[in-house]
Amino acid sequence: MGPVLAGVLQLIALIAALALAYVPLGNYMARVYSSDKHLRVEKWIYKGIGADPNTEMRWPAYLRGVLAFSVVGVLFLYLLQRIQGILPGSLGFSSVNPAQSFNTAVSFVTNTNWQSYYGEQTMGHVVQTAGLAVQNFVSAAVGIAVAVALVRGFARSRTGELGNFWADLVRGVIRILVPLSVVAALVLVACGAIQNFSGIHEVGQFMGGHQQWNGGAVASQEAIKEVGTNGGGYFNANSAHPFENPTPFTNLFEIFLLLVIPFALTRTFGVMVGSIKQGYAILATMATIWVGFVALMMWTEFAHHGAALQAAGGAMEGKETRIGVGASSIFAVSTTLTSTGAVDSFHSSFTGLGGGITILGMQLGEIAPGGTGSGLYGMLIMAVIAVFIAGLMVGRTPEYLGKKIGTREMKLAACYILITPALVLIFAAASMALPTPPHSMLNSGAHGFSEVLYAFTSAANNNGSAFAGLNANTDWFNTMTGLAMVLGRFLPMVFVLALAGSLAEQKPVPVTAGTLRTEKPLFTGLLVGAILIITGLTYFPALALGPLAEGLAS
Repeated sequence: MGPVLAGVLQLIALIAALALAYVPLGNYMARVYSSDKHLRVEKWIYKGIGADPNTEMRWPAYLRGVLAFSVVGVLFLYLLQRIQGILPGSLGFSSVNPAQSFNTAVSFVTNTNWQSYYGEQTMGHVVQTAGLAVQNFVSAAVGIAVAVALVRGFARSRTGELGNFWADLVRGVIRILVPLSVVAALVLVACGAIQNFSGIHEVGQFMGGHQQWNGGAVASQEAIKEVGTNGGGYFNANSAHPFENPTPFTNLFEIFLLLVIPFALTRTFGVMVGSIKQGYAILATMATIWVGFVALMMWTEFAHHGAALQAAGGAMEGKETRIGVGASSIFAVSTTLTSTGAVDSFHSSFTGLGGGITILGMQLGEIAPGGTGSGLYGMLIMAVIAVFIAGLMVGRTPEYLGKKIGTREMKLAACYILITPALVLIFAAASMALPTPPHSMLNSGAHGFSEVLYAFTSAANNNGSAFAGLNANTDWFNTMTGLAMVLGRFLPMVFVLALAGSLAEQKPVPVTAGTLRTEKPLFTGLLVGAILIITGLTYFPALALGPLAEGLAS
């Protein structure tokens, strides 16, 4: 079997698995967030944190809950890293320095999971399990909660109430993320991923020195790393490491895990707003972009030149031979079109255009299908903008799901789509203009610029993957990427929740002959076009200086 055919067959198998999980998982999540009953363990948690899960919140109160919970998470994780040296199970590692502790704390709390350190040489068992793994669960649940609040904004009328943040948070963890992660961890362990609390072992000589391997609760963290679209790995090699991703099957399984909730949330959206077809329209938009990007990535990586690349079956630099070009291409696209950040190959080693595809995937806003929750609310914001564009073309007040898109709604949507590009471009420009930050680049020229552009695109979009050619463990990059993560996570949430509150207060608009049918393929095409055009106009100059210049020169 040729490598191209193998890649295509894996893609078909992945699509089939996602299709099988779509309806049951989407319906289940809709029931979770629509139920008025609480599990016993949930009641214990509510009592412990002093929350009343039955109290409805307007958007400012919902936002305060998100921010307060996240601030506590940052402080806890920061302190845990600073005292690591005196904790049991530290594996002899010292406490993490302040700049890196700040960067890592905000990284995992914001669901970015950017890592400017070697995991197996920096973090002990307590920080990994009680700190990083816990944030993998709760940060993902926060994203889903905000998405559900926006869906309620569309579904409800004549009220500003969006539900209860604490109930949405706890249900997301207890009823969705934990069960899926337990099953996923068992599968990974059965397939060879490790799960233990052993120490450091010397396994022999390697290039004149001793090679050391760490143990750890890897399978359990790998499961929520993918299910929650987190991305932070136990080891520096991330999902290219055989302890995290031992076989081609686990590689495909991990891609399935990182896609299944974001895609299924479109079904949840359709059920909660009372129109399954609306959910299918959003799903079709996400799937069209995702499949298109995968096809384009495979073409760039298989379109090799020269005898050596032909013998290898593609551009194999930076890719694991047990995984191959096709599966690496699917993983790279899936991880950058979601907010996962896990990698099974090094994106810096992709072809010039291939590396550009990974950057563009994040710059779209990671909405195809995006992160757990963040992908859905990002796509719904783009749907609001597409409806507004359609309204301008026909001279009619735009409506979406029975809600008028007026001046206030468009201002909030515009702020949402502008904040992330501003962060990416300003921080990248500052890093290139100042004298010291460029010293962190492993390469010069267009590829070196791509390294910096990738870093801030990944941070501001809460992706967390790295181009693998930039030394980001400096005070500048630790601080600046940390700020990009915080602002890129929570400022958009402000606009999303404010939009949700504004929509929930409206009176439904009756459907007429002039209403734009947003469940039709025509709207899906409009939405795809709007996404690509807006992103292209925003980022084309930066892309032209980096991956496009490199790709055209090769």
